[in-house]
This record gives sequence, structure tokens and C-alpha cells, in this order.
Amino acid sequence: MSVEEQQQSTRPRYGTEITIVLLLSLGQSAIYSIVSLTAKLTAEAPLAKQTATLNPTVSPRPYLDLTYQLLGIFFALIPVMLALFLLWRDHIRPRDLGIDFRKPGFDIGWGAGLAAGIGLPGLLLVYAALQLGINAQIRPSGLDAYWWTLPVLILAAVQNAVLEEVIVVGYLMTRLRSLDLSPVWIIAASAVLRGSYHLYQGFGAFIGNAIMGVVFALFYLRTKRVMPLIVAHSLLDIVAFVGYELLPASWLDWLESSA
Repeated sequence: MSVEEQQQSTRPRYGTEITIVLLLSLGQSAIYSIVSLTAKLTAEAPLAKQTATLNPTVSPRPYLDLTYQLLGIFFALIPVMLALFLLWRDHIRPRDLGIDFRKPGFDIGWGAGLAAGIGLPGLLLVYAALQLGINAQIRPSGLDAYWWTLPVLILAAVQNAVLEEVIVVGYLMTRLRSLDLSPVWIIAASAVLRGSYHLYQGFGAFIGNAIMGVVFALFYLRTKRVMPLIVAHSLLDIVAFVGYELLPASWLDWLESSA
């Protein structure tokens, strides 16, 4: 059996496989986000007066909370391992997706550039969405101040980046290309998925992340490398998470009162 015939014989299972992988990971998050947004919209307080907390404290006991945080980071990466394993079974290696360390300068340079190009407009969009009342206030960290808080937030940022970029870009776009979908539909599917699991923050977060998804998908189609996207996403989340912890309380009060 030729490679083309083998691909045609395995193609029908890709739809089922994609559904399972997404329901174990970001598709599940998208469903919960829709429910969370519905709860916010049907609450008495306006959406802009409500808060969406990222990285919440799980336990008031410091080391138990640390344990929960680290376990959460670890288990969130299991779907990434599953997705890469399923691709590997079809002879698609991580390096075929640009997940390797062959081009550190390219990856870091483009990653930093993408982060800078997306970060500031993203902040302005979130602020505008708050003023329009279509987004909740985002609290990047709900962790108490311990010695391990900043390292855990950095790990959480990297975990988010790896999970989202490998699943939403590397895995999903590769599988959708195998289904012979047009690039437009592939980009749209990746972008809408990225926006949907941020809906718990509000409609502004959906729009902003969907736009980011289009940019990242186009970049991947052109370069065939996921690593710059992981770098960019890590930098964006590290700045958001760690910056929130380090900003003076007066600044945070002003940001919340301005919403």
C-alpha cells in the first residue's frame, strides 16, 4: 500500500480523533467557557463589573496549594503528549511541526517580535472591551504571595503556551490539512477554537484571541514552526501573570476602578 493510499484509509478516523483530543483538552475548556460566560451574563452584576481570575488559589495551605498548582500544570500537558503521539504514529515527528531547538535565534527573535506586536494592541482591546461592557475584569493571578508564587506563574505561562500552540496550531492544523480542507477553513477553525476557550473572560477576549489565532495560524503556514509561537505565547503570559504580581497595589486599584 502506497503512502497516499494509507493516508486515505486512515483519513476517516481523523474526525473522531480530533474530537477526542479536543474534548480532553481545549475543546473541553471551550464548553466550560461558554457555560461560564452564560452564568456571567445572567448574573445581576454587569459583565464589566465581574472578575475572571486566572491561576486561582486552590487551598489556603501554602504547600498543599503548591502541590495542586504543580499537578495542574503537569496534567494539563498530557493532551499534548497524546496529540504528539498520535501524529508520531502517522510518521509526523515534533520536528516536522517545528517543535525542536534547531533554530533558537529564529524562534526567540520571531517569538519576541510576535509578542510585542500582539501584546500592546491586545491590552488596548481589553481596555476598550471593558469600557463597552463586553468583557469581565481579568485578574491574571489569584495566588497568595509565597516564595514559590512567581516560579509557578512562569511555569503556568509556559504550560499554557505549549498546550495551546501544540494543540491549536501544530496538531489541529496538521490534521485538518489531512482532511483536505482549504487554508481559509483551517485558519478559521484554529482561530475560533482559540477564541472560544477564552469566552469566560468575555466577548472582548474572544475577539482578541481569535485575531491572535489568525496571526499565529498564518505564521505557522508560512514557516512550519510552532516554537516561535510557544515563545511568543510564553512571553505574553509571563508578562501578564508576573507583572500583575509585581505591579504596585495603587496601579491595580486604578485599573479596576477605571473599568
